[in-house]
Amino acid sequence: MGNNGGGPCGACKFLRRKCVKNCVFAPYFDSDQGTAHFATVHRVFGASNASKLLLRVPPHRRLDAVVSLCYEALSRVRDPVYGCMANIFTLQQQVDKLQTELSYIRAQVSILQQLHQPNLSSVDVFWSPAPMGSSSSMSLTDLCPHDDTSRSQEPEESDLEVLAREFLANYAPIVD
Repeated sequence: MGNNGGGPCGACKFLRRKCVKNCVFAPYFDSDQGTAHFATVHRVFGASNASKLLLRVPPHRRLDAVVSLCYEALSRVRDPVYGCMANIFTLQQQVDKLQTELSYIRAQVSILQQLHQPNLSSVDVFWSPAPMGSSSSMSLTDLCPHDDTSRSQEPEESDLEVLAREFLANYAPIVD
């Protein structure tokens, strides 16, 4: 028999025929729930068309084909006009909505990043070097200390300057 020797498969049971040894439906439609699934496939596609389709598909891909047949048949029964295309349209609308929402969120993040990013042109007033002998001069390490354990090598001078400018932009008082 097609179903491990224990009676007909769901397709043959529905069709009321003897399940042969190499039944194309037996591995995919068991005798319990397979009958209901095959009934839907038979109602939409017909047993002969489903059999021909499965025989054209390579054996390692037949399970995917059966799942697709069942899904399309159930969709066609639920919505005779659009079938599974109704689900596809709904999913496309969800994707469009989510893409729009993602674009909006990215724009908001960009705006927030620009608001919190220091304006380096206004910091240039504070960056002019102090005259020699002035007691108010600060070194770059005072402005922006770094942890030697977090970096494998000493940062370049330009990196320190950028860090100092960011520090000044965030914490230095604005002079009018």
